[in-house]
Amino acid sequence: MKAWTIEKPGNREVLKLQEYITPVPNEGELLVEVKAAGINRTDILTRGNESLETPYPILGVEVSGVVIENRSTNPELNAGTRVCGLVNHGGYSEYVTMSADRAIILPDILSFEEGAAIPEVFLTAYQTVYWLGELKEKEKILIHAAGSGVGTAAIQLASQLSQAAIFATAGRSDKLEKARELGAHVLVNYKKEAFDKKVSELTENSGVDVILDFVGASYWEMNLASCAVDARWILIGTLGGAFVENVSLSELMKKRVTLRGTLLTPRSDAYKAQLTQEFSQIAMPLFEEKKISPVIYSVVPFDELPEAHRMMEDNENIGKIILKVKN
Repeated sequence: MKAWTIEKPGNREVLKLQEYITPVPNEGELLVEVKAAGINRTDILTRGNESLETPYPILGVEVSGVVIENRSTNPELNAGTRVCGLVNHGGYSEYVTMSADRAIILPDILSFEEGAAIPEVFLTAYQTVYWLGELKEKEKILIHAAGSGVGTAAIQLASQLSQAAIFATAGRSDKLEKARELGAHVLVNYKKEAFDKKVSELTENSGVDVILDFVGASYWEMNLASCAVDARWILIGTLGGAFVENVSLSELMKKRVTLRGTLLTPRSDAYKAQLTQEFSQIAMPLFEEKKISPVIYSVVPFDELPEAHRMMEDNENIGKIILKVKN
């Protein structure tokens, strides 16, 4: 089979398409013929990770495709079943093994490209908004990077599952318009106005209940100012830096803010399995009912992976970039 790896850690030029032996599933696993794979920032971080040693991994952590072999006890996942889900590595390939308890059955209403746009961003959004952020009915949530894959997923989930009041930030008008289409109520172009002032004005200084923060250091003061009493502030990225000077711990204490940091990819297999199963039960029916949908920016042919990485590195996408592996 063909799969994408790297010659050495580095930039897009190190990406390498080569031949591999088709993997054999272990007990409790599926062998999946990959039809499409999602592009994620974690792939780019892996590609440039200087601590990696040979043999370098096949890149890619989310796929959709068709089950070829089922070595689990779940009869719903027998050969021919359409699935999507997270894998630890190996997504940019023609075949991959997947833990059966992390497989999401893909409804016929969704294409394989749409299926590959679901696992990483929707599971991350569900985990951060509900497991960590504990968003409740009709609460207020501030979602940064609203045009990203996780941002577009979080807006839809918060709207459909909680009827939340959604504040969304982005740096481009087209990203903000997409956020509005998906259910955001208040739109802030961070290049033109301060989001904390908008939050203060529209909440009568009470703030928001949940913040989904991809940015980190450069937004610290404005995020803290935007927090309501008992707010849950979930940090899932550091696009604006990882180090904050002169932190006011007393302000965190005064507002009783809960600050939690998380990454999904390094979580245990058991954690990902539990998250997948809850998400499948609660959120997947919304796809079938057409109440939520994956947002796809571009579908790139399998042999043009470097171009897909360029799109993500240049931050030009609204929603997901998908690698089309097979028809």
